[in-house]
Amino acid sequence: MRSLGLTFLRRRFLPADVVRVLTLLSIPVATIGWGSTSFAVMSLALFGVVLPRMLGLRPAFDLAVCVLVLVAGWSSALEWYTSVFLWDKLIHVVLTGLLAALLAVIAADLRLVPHAPDAGRVAVSLLVFTLGLAIGAVWEMCEWLGHEFVDSKIFVGYDDTIGDLAADGLGGLLVGLVLPWLAAERDVVQPLAHSPRG
Repeated sequence: MRSLGLTFLRRRFLPADVVRVLTLLSIPVATIGWGSTSFAVMSLALFGVVLPRMLGLRPAFDLAVCVLVLVAGWSSALEWYTSVFLWDKLIHVVLTGLLAALLAVIAADLRLVPHAPDAGRVAVSLLVFTLGLAIGAVWEMCEWLGHEFVDSKIFVGYDDTIGDLAADGLGGLLVGLVLPWLAAERDVVQPLAHSPRG
């Protein structure tokens, strides 16, 4: 984890860096156009697009996370989750699956679980499935808190919550199947070892 800053600052331009800039620019635009709730969502999205670069994920994984995070942020501002049929469930499947895979990579870096390429595909899929459910549970609680204390327009409901959690688990299971490939190549900059004093 000591390599996060160095990896983020490495001199390598990635396609996902364009999405990161767009996400940064989206914060003032969404705040002016759609208010404080959109500011909070886009700020969270900015964290979501910065983290993959800090972890040195392979470009395809990095780009997929960044694009989906930005799309999810704007979907909230534009209220697509309640106005576009099944859009909410689609984002829950794909984005939560990718975020669960991202969390599995972090857990492996912290030596809490084996690295995906070294573990069995079934074990990895079950891990990411569980992480998808965990992310979904936290998100649904945040949605409820937001509805109760921030903005009553934030949509919550029993059927919606159960459907979202099912989509989160499905996304984790599906992305878990390809996580060994997604996590196989990393571009991590290691800090220089300090030479012992003579």
